[in-house]
Amino acid sequence: MEKIIVTGNGPLHGEVRVAGAKNAALPIIAASLLSAEPLHISNVPGVRDIDTALKLLTLLGCTMERSGTDLSIDTSHVHSVYAPYELVKTMRGAILLLGPLLARFGEADVSLPGGCAIGSRPVNEHIKGLQALGAEILIEAGYIKAKAQRLRGAHFTFDIPSVTATENLLMAACLAEGTTVLENCALEPEVGDLARLLVAMGAGIQGVGTSTLTIEGVESLRGACHRVPPDRIETGTFLTAAAATRGSVRVLDTNPDFLHHVLGKLEQAGANIELGPDWIHLDTGGKRCRAVHINTAPFPAFPTDMQAQFMALNALAEGSATVVENIFENRFMHVAELQRMGADIELQGHTAIVHGRERLQGAPVMATDLRASACLIIAALAADGDTTIDRVYHLDRGYANIDRKLAELGAIIQRI
Repeated sequence: MEKIIVTGNGPLHGEVRVAGAKNAALPIIAASLLSAEPLHISNVPGVRDIDTALKLLTLLGCTMERSGTDLSIDTSHVHSVYAPYELVKTMRGAILLLGPLLARFGEADVSLPGGCAIGSRPVNEHIKGLQALGAEILIEAGYIKAKAQRLRGAHFTFDIPSVTATENLLMAACLAEGTTVLENCALEPEVGDLARLLVAMGAGIQGVGTSTLTIEGVESLRGACHRVPPDRIETGTFLTAAAATRGSVRVLDTNPDFLHHVLGKLEQAGANIELGPDWIHLDTGGKRCRAVHINTAPFPAFPTDMQAQFMALNALAEGSATVVENIFENRFMHVAELQRMGADIELQGHTAIVHGRERLQGAPVMATDLRASACLIIAALAADGDTTIDRVYHLDRGYANIDRKLAELGAIIQRI
């Protein structure tokens, strides 16, 4: 099993380019199933979750060509609607196959999803929404078995603004008969990006970027070309790493509009932020950051996927702050690992009280999920001595070559 060893080495400096967003690429790949014509995608990140998604499509009968960050998918010869547990268990995003398969082929047999063990992420919203569109759904032996001769337009309101449920129903509704109105939709940038792709494929969608989406169903969709937007969480991770190490980093090929709340918190922490059309520059002036209060909530508020990284920043910051996790009940598993490195953190339910320390101490630690992996790397970069991080396969699910990119910023980091 691979491990990463980080030797604390002072501030990060330089420029780094971010990859395409994994959380945008996965629904885009799923959307390829809605049309018999090829979908051409650029800026596809080279991460494990994408590899898993493409293996799933290959099992279904899709063919593809992949060159660097370019990907073409042909779904004209799909012969199966079965997504097995062996692949789905490693990636929650596989649930996104449910809507497109059901809408185009009239049935789907998809395993209940897996992914990081950060808390309960039920599929109730997906199932209730598809049932509202006329699907017959049975959950049997760990699989969602869905059938519908053709989905019908409906009015559906999400109990919570779930990103993947919004994406799933949005895709399914594109091929449904009649008009579908979805209310209380997730506002994350990845949802709007998927909607724009679907419009390019011939879908009729109104309200893109709002909480209410109106979809006029069509008989079929066409192929299209689409570029995956930059990864806002990778962007935030590099900026937070620079802040924690008292460094100065310019992040390229990104979109500052996706990160207003995160950038505001970094400025509160004392970092100087400069923005360009596709770049963000953070400079701490070599100073230690101040602790900042974090309260996670759906977009456009502070993202849960940046909570762990800011926990590491607060552990090294001046002063004390609270970190409140409102999305996933088990997303504090990185706290025990930070405490092994000397972090002063007290847990009270879904709130962590963090008292910053001047330095942490390198130690053997274990990554428990994707963002916890990034948290531990950030802490290790600003710690004394060596930190060995085990179970870094979590890291590779969502970050493309992060160890190489950090090395180019001056980090002493190696994979063994």
